[in-house]
Amino acid sequence: MWRSCLRLRDGGRRLLNRPRSGLTASEGLGRKPPIPFRAYVPPAERKKFYQNVSISQGEGGFEINLDHRKLRTPQGKLFTVPSEALAIAVATEWDSQQDTIKMYTMHLTTLCNTSLDNPTQRDKDQLIRAAVKFLDTDTVCYRVEEPETLVELQRNEWDPVISWAERRYGVEIGSSTSITGPSIPARTREVLVSHLASYNMWALQGIEFVVTQLKSLVLTLGLMDLHLTVEQAVLLSRLEEEYQIQKWGNIEWAHDYELQELRARTAAGTLFVHLCSESTAIKHKLLQG
Repeated sequence: MWRSCLRLRDGGRRLLNRPRSGLTASEGLGRKPPIPFRAYVPPAERKKFYQNVSISQGEGGFEINLDHRKLRTPQGKLFTVPSEALAIAVATEWDSQQDTIKMYTMHLTTLCNTSLDNPTQRDKDQLIRAAVKFLDTDTVCYRVEEPETLVELQRNEWDPVISWAERRYGVEIGSSTSITGPSIPARTREVLVSHLASYNMWALQGIEFVVTQLKSLVLTLGLMDLHLTVEQAVLLSRLEEEYQIQKWGNIEWAHDYELQELRARTAAGTLFVHLCSESTAIKHKLLQG
């Protein structure tokens, strides 16, 4: 039953069909001070002020145009992205807005703003360390001791993912029922730090975003290496919640909304990473496996 729960329900589901994003943004037309947090807090909805969305190539990359106005970041910088594919995806978010602009649905725009403004002023090494630190509390590494049905469920669903990661990167991860979590070897951290260092700063912003959504570096790595689908990773990250829902039922509409939002954020973050990575680099990572 749980295996079938983790299958992708719609074989043709594509990440670009889920441009629900949100985290930063400001329509980019006025200068706003950075917020000292992981990412921007989305502003309140505002009336849509443009009719047409287009992209153009400038000296620094690809730009987004709202009618004849250039999109800007919350700090007033010109909104410029490194690839045409990412620009098209962001433009799609803006074009899909109806009567009001809902920044909390525009995750790709938010991730771009965070990459451009870097409100927390972190460098590449700090982003990598923040992502790797999640190993200490990784969702798939923490196990319950009872009830036996949940113990078995965690073992059956999470162990294969951990085993894949250990083979893929040649490291030891393991799991634990201790409140302090598993003891992660220093070499494991070093190997994963080295692997993440192969990504550029933009991609690392996306990786950390996905890690915080799933509360798991292991599941995020599975997503980036195309070992897991977005739906599989999300359901694996919510395994205990799904178990409780199966047992006790769920609050009408609330569970579905929460699940869809998590899928949307995870899908957007994963898409962002791939659109910010060189295709040759992605191929190289996959060949290493």
